Amino acid sequence: MRLVSWNINGLRSALKKGFLDWLAEDRPDVLCLQETRIFEKQIPAEAVQAFADLGYAGCWSQTQRAGYSGTATLVRGLEHESFEGFAPLDAKMKKWDTEGRVTVTRIDGVVLFNIYFPNGTSGEERLQYKMDFYADFQVLVERLQKQGEAVVVCGDLNTSHREIDLARPAANRKNSGFLPQECAWVDGFLEGRKGPGMVDTFRHTHPEESGRYSWWSFRSGARQRNVGWRLDYFFIGRELLPRLESAGILDQVTGSDHCPVELVLRPESAQ
Repeated sequence: MRLVSWNINGLRSALKKGFLDWLAEDRPDVLCLQETRIFEKQIPAEAVQAFADLGYAGCWSQTQRAGYSGTATLVRGLEHESFEGFAPLDAKMKKWDTEGRVTVTRIDGVVLFNIYFPNGTSGEERLQYKMDFYADFQVLVERLQKQGEAVVVCGDLNTSHREIDLARPAANRKNSGFLPQECAWVDGFLEGRKGPGMVDTFRHTHPEESGRYSWWSFRSGARQRNVGWRLDYFFIGRELLPRLESAGILDQVTGSDHCPVELVLRPESAQ
C-alpha cells in the first residue's frame, strides 16, 4: 500500500498548477491532502470527475471558516472507512474538530490520521493552541496503541524535528516551527511516554541524509536555493516496523510551497 501526503496550499490553486495531471500519473493507493481550503460542495466539477475516473473515494474534513485549513483523504481500490475529525474516536477531542484539520481512515489493518497540525507563528495564544493540540493527540494515539491498534500519522506537522531537518537551524531556534518545546514534543511522541512510541519513517530509512526538505518559502527563491524545512511526515507505530518498505520525499513535484511525502507499507496479510 503506497500512501502519499501533500499540503497543497489550496485545492483551487493546485488545480491551476497541474495537480490532476500529477495525480493521473502518480496514482497512490491513498492520498492525504492538507490545507485544501474548500468545502466539499465547492470542489470544481473537473476535479470531481477526475477523482471518479481514477477510482478515488474521498472524505473531506471542512473548517467552519471558508477558505481556511481543511483536509481530505482519497482512497483508490482498497476497502476502507473514513470519517471527519477526532470525535468518532473520542468525544472529548471534539473541540479540535472545528478547523477541519483531521481526517481518519481505517484501512488495511491501520488507523490512519491525516492531519494539518496547527501553526504557532501568529502569537503566544496560537502557539499554546498548537502545543495543547499536540499533547491531546499524543494521549489519543497512545490509548489506541494500548488497545491494540496499529497507527499511522501523516501530514504537515508544522515543526522540523532536528537541525538536519531545516537549512538554517541556528537562525530559526526562536521561531515557531523549531522552538525547543516543539522539538521536545516530537521527541516524546517518538519515544512514547505511555505507549510503544512512534517512528519517523523518513528519518528511519534515511538517518543521515541532509538537505531533504518538504517546504520552502515562496520568498527569495528559497526552493531554487533549497533553503527549506522538513515539515511533512509519515509516522508509524513501532508495531508497524515489520511492514515498513520505504519512505521518501517527492521534492521534484511542484505546485505548492510544500512537496508530497510518501510511505510504502507491506500489506497486513504479508506479516
